[in-house]
Amino acid sequence: MWNMLWPILVVVAANTAYNISAKSTPVNINLFASLSITYLVAMIFSVMMYFLTDEKKNLLLELSKANWTTYALGIAIVGLEFGFLCVYRAGWKISIANLFASITLACVLLIVGFLLYNESLSLHQILGMGVCAAGLVMIVI
Repeated sequence: MWNMLWPILVVVAANTAYNISAKSTPVNINLFASLSITYLVAMIFSVMMYFLTDEKKNLLLELSKANWTTYALGIAIVGLEFGFLCVYRAGWKISIANLFASITLACVLLIVGFLLYNESLSLHQILGMGVCAAGLVMIVI
């Protein structure tokens, strides 16, 4: 049970810190300058964690295993971060923005799972997406 719980707790804790940080980013800094600092810190932390967690400590070998997904994830993360910084600068409340984005994302991923990964899409899930859409309308009104 703990093996399934701790990763979710990490996601929730990190996502909480992420949204507080994004909402608190100074409005007078260029967003891409801010993201450059963010990713420099992330890179340093990631490399440190690699050396702390890998027994072989052969970073070049690990880097050679990367494929297109590594690069696509990097671009997606920058888009995600930039998007949330813009969302908060546009005036969204911290209590609403992530909820709205997460519900929308969950509905989109149900469709992606069905179309790209042959996952089943039940009537309950379709009805749930309708309830989510109605909830999103109620949240923003």
